[in-house]
Amino acid sequence: MPEVIPGPLAGLRIFDLTRVLAGPSCVQILGDLGADVIKVERPGLGDDTRKFGPPFVKDPDGNETSESGYYLTANRNKRSITLNLTSEEGQALARRMIAKCDILVENFKVGNLAKYGLSYDDLKDEFPSLVYCSITGFGQTGPMAAQPGYDFMAQGMGGLMSITGEKDREPQRVGVPIADLTAGLWAAISINAALRHREITGEGQQIDISLLDTQISTLSIQGLNYLTSGEVPGLLGNAHPNIVPYQVFPTSDGNVIISVGNDSQFERFCEFIERPELSSDERFTTNDMRVRNRDELTEILNAVTEQEPTDYWLDGLDKIKIASGPINRIDQAFANPQVLAREMEIEMNHPAAGDKPVKMIGSPIKMSATPVSYRRTPPMLGEHTDEVLGELLDLSPEDCAALRDKSVI
Repeated sequence: MPEVIPGPLAGLRIFDLTRVLAGPSCVQILGDLGADVIKVERPGLGDDTRKFGPPFVKDPDGNETSESGYYLTANRNKRSITLNLTSEEGQALARRMIAKCDILVENFKVGNLAKYGLSYDDLKDEFPSLVYCSITGFGQTGPMAAQPGYDFMAQGMGGLMSITGEKDREPQRVGVPIADLTAGLWAAISINAALRHREITGEGQQIDISLLDTQISTLSIQGLNYLTSGEVPGLLGNAHPNIVPYQVFPTSDGNVIISVGNDSQFERFCEFIERPELSSDERFTTNDMRVRNRDELTEILNAVTEQEPTDYWLDGLDKIKIASGPINRIDQAFANPQVLAREMEIEMNHPAAGDKPVKMIGSPIKMSATPVSYRRTPPMLGEHTDEVLGELLDLSPEDCAALRDKSVI
């Protein structure tokens, strides 16, 4: 096996009380960067996503196991323990382990961990250096704080669906849980900032990440277009709100993305499509005018691009330095030589598959001195319970067996 270079977060330990996607994706990023992650799951049940399928990992005989592709998405580089937090003994064990951890990440509903004595207020005085990250639907404050929140709700309430989809059709959610994933990213960024603060001051703190907040933040230019103009954006399909032409165009055998970023590029583009008069047409001479006359220009260009196949446009536009691209299916995306070269598809041996390789998506983080490492496959439920309790709390196998008999672990 290749040498594993210690990541920048090596030596840090995370008590992971997250499940589903936003929290687990955050913690997986930190695990990829070297942190030791202890994933705490419910005895006998575990993370809900273990059952979010099909598809499921198949055993050596081709039979489906209980490990879903969804679960594999966000749970590598973690050790799984089972712990019954509803029991007083389980809560006591949790606190003893938290004492050995640097970071706690949780995505319980606001107030739920207080029932078990594990809220930030319960822990902050006893563990003043603990970085405690809470990820919820609506945050720790505000009139909706106590309500459950999910990705779909955040996409709808946060305005994203109102700008996603074709004109005169119903609004659409993004094809992946983008609110969950961006919340996980913001949480990981915030944790690293809090660790730097702790390094300087010795103080921990609570991080409050909301799916709705992060979804509002990703409105980006569309949100600022509204705040600047007072005009509410609508459905534009694949068109860019502020740049024209910058969208999907039909070809004789499919579709192509064409992105013309400025006026000089538009002039070159018009020369290439043998319509040079368009760049001097007062309706289209500047990007400002092209945005205002979007529909007229789009109709003209659609009639041009549909005359030739996709490869014609990809090859020709590349030669004149105009950005263009295909619309790949997911299988085509993973087969792309650039994706392969960047090692965005990886394999890890998994016990559910008989320790044979299962495919997963690699990390996009590329660091020259401390690259990410894939040390642990997404764990089976409770796979490391005895190991972690022995390592952190010096419990013997007999101690663990007794706790298991009492349904504490």
